[in-house]
Amino acid sequence: MQPSAIAPTARVESAFLAMLADFEANDPPNAEVYAPARADFAAYVEALHDAERGAGLRTGWVPCTHRWLVDAAGSVVAVVRLRHNIDTPFLAENGGHIGYDVAPTHRRKGYGHVALAIALWEAQRIGLTRVLLCAVQSNAASRAVIERGGGQLEAVAYSEFWGEHLCRYWVHVRR
Repeated sequence: MQPSAIAPTARVESAFLAMLADFEANDPPNAEVYAPARADFAAYVEALHDAERGAGLRTGWVPCTHRWLVDAAGSVVAVVRLRHNIDTPFLAENGGHIGYDVAPTHRRKGYGHVALAIALWEAQRIGLTRVLLCAVQSNAASRAVIERGGGQLEAVAYSEFWGEHLCRYWVHVRR
């Protein structure tokens, strides 16, 4: 059964914090992105909604839609981010429009493909016609998801930010 994509909500706080604990235990670098949820979950959720509206953005940040994938058991299994534009040097070179993270204990179950499909649907909804995705060259699983999702490799280049080679893919959004 496919997971449901939901907008951030306080209703799934315990499931989201369980996902965060999974990252902390099994993929600490990615846990840092979600760590602010521990301090004040309601404020965290509100900040994500503000980001989608483009309200109160930090300097250099762009509007961003967040969706959480929730499985039939109520677990948050993945997080999707769609940046509405890539009008900053960092995003244009290192970040792209779409980012997604599958919780470590839920990997290799097809959730990455679902996450990308949700992101592409959201991209279509806001009127984007093509989107950039970036993946480090060593992340074969993410690259396979992007390629299966229609990603066309533009280039592979060394990223000073990531400290390794980065693959840049463009995906045409179906209308």
